[in-house]
Amino acid sequence: MGMAQATLRWTADMVRALPDDGKRYEVIDGELFVTPAPTWEHQAASKALFLRLHSYVSAHALGAVFYAPADVEFSAERMVEPDLFVVPLIEGRSPRSWEEAGRLLLAVEILSPGTARADRLVKRRLYQRQGVPEYWIIDVAARLVERWRPEDERPEILTEFLEWQPAADQDALRIEMEGYFGSW
Repeated sequence: MGMAQATLRWTADMVRALPDDGKRYEVIDGELFVTPAPTWEHQAASKALFLRLHSYVSAHALGAVFYAPADVEFSAERMVEPDLFVVPLIEGRSPRSWEEAGRLLLAVEILSPGTARADRLVKRRLYQRQGVPEYWIIDVAARLVERWRPEDERPEILTEFLEWQPAADQDALRIEMEGYFGSW
């Protein structure tokens, strides 16, 4: 009998050492996730949402909006690349690294056929465990947004409008879904 082979546990450093081949590599709890480059529609949805988020976040001095590829490393075995994410300002300026930002105000994933399981289950659970206040899953095909918060067992399904209010003393960002999905 041969010895049982140990299961490889991936780390963020191992993922960073992989060649740049246009694919997205992420590691969650030591498991490697690989997805192909995003589609044109995916990128259009990302751009349209980035512009809305950037305008709101900048106007209210809440933080900075980033888009993939950009690493968010929660631990040595938990590194993801959300399609979009918002981090708070550090002493009035945008953070220069994940280590400096340290937390997310919002994470957003735009579904692709090959990412639904990871986005809806694995990443959602990770963001909830990490206490990310809101996680949005944009389903372009169904023209809806699934909103998750840390304590949620089921998503809030948004089809008419999406409101985000990260600071109670500021007006909410309001996105009309018809206008958003019709903008590309």
